[in-house]
Amino acid sequence: MDFTFDARTEELRAALLSFMDEHVHPAERVADEQRAAQASPWASPPVVEELKAEARRRGLWNLFLPGSEHGAGLTNLQYAPLAEIMGRSPQLAPTATNCAAPDTGNMEVLTQFGDERQRKQWLEPLLAGEIRSAFAMTEPDVASSDATNITTHIERDGDEYVITGRKWYISGAMHPDCRIFIVMGKTDPDAADVRRQQSMVLVPRDTPGVTITRAMRVFGYEDHYHGGHAEVVFDRARVPVSNLVGEEGGGFAIAQARLGPGRIHHCMRLIGMAERAIELMCRRAVSRDAFGKSLAQQGVVQNWIADARVAVEQLRLLVLKTAWMMDTVGNRGAHTEIQAIKIATPRTVVGILDRAIQLYGAGGVSQDHPLAELYAAARTLMIADGPDEVHQRSLARREIKKYL
Repeated sequence: MDFTFDARTEELRAALLSFMDEHVHPAERVADEQRAAQASPWASPPVVEELKAEARRRGLWNLFLPGSEHGAGLTNLQYAPLAEIMGRSPQLAPTATNCAAPDTGNMEVLTQFGDERQRKQWLEPLLAGEIRSAFAMTEPDVASSDATNITTHIERDGDEYVITGRKWYISGAMHPDCRIFIVMGKTDPDAADVRRQQSMVLVPRDTPGVTITRAMRVFGYEDHYHGGHAEVVFDRARVPVSNLVGEEGGGFAIAQARLGPGRIHHCMRLIGMAERAIELMCRRAVSRDAFGKSLAQQGVVQNWIADARVAVEQLRLLVLKTAWMMDTVGNRGAHTEIQAIKIATPRTVVGILDRAIQLYGAGGVSQDHPLAELYAAARTLMIADGPDEVHQRSLARREIKKYL
């Protein structure tokens, strides 16, 4: 394994760091002010569109998507340090570069499993950043950590599918530019193989029978920058059979294919969040005095900063190894490593952010600094894309199996 950045990665890193320093970080406060002044809290502030135009001008667009036809043609290993940089401003940078979830995963689904018509109608405007999308899988009435539990029903009626069910925490659904849902439900609830009961269908947001009932908060935050998280009801919503993604019964497999890259992308960005926390800790430590000396001279603060640096270096190596394995042996071959980073990264970054908040005192839990919002995002990722305990269970089973 050689994790030396190649010339292409170094070129993009330099361009992205410049973009972040010159445009993204200065826009953070501007975006907050613009959002507070506009009529809809869910619409993107004008400065976001300015950032998107600048990112495209600099060639920093769709970096997440492998293959040169639609994306930048980067490997996971090449994308990892770029996603980390974007993670330093998770509210703005991923959206500015068209690398924000859930659109990234949805674009990957349409690229891999969509037919020509579906790609033309939905993938192309997503790639251009003209629309947003949502992925409707999680449900409030069942343990969605086990995806076979989902109860949304997708019934065929002639040339149409009829969708009935209730979803929640559907990321991006509150954004006014959200035009399409990828909905997972059961087309064959009696199939012997519980992993062949589910299918995915494309449901335009304006389909009759689709109702967004409320915005869901995350630790009190409405997460405007990601288009919010909605509860959505499908009340006999009808779509053409041609809106099926892939094949009937293929929904579970598509979900797994979608979630693998999503998990590593989250972990890449989390490392960037941790790096920003360390930077903020150091700036605070050298600028504040307590009990006769600077915080930087307090032993406990020095320990927090040292432990955070060690932890981030360890995480980065594990994430890079995982990215390298995904590139060389595929997502299935890197299953253990993907689960390992999904367990280790959010948990560790939450701890780093917790120490940073402690160092900032009252300011750490306020809106004057990004730490509280970063903490909420990192803590949520211990649940999103499969809770830690599910990944621990699966990983442990594979380890034990070696000895049976």
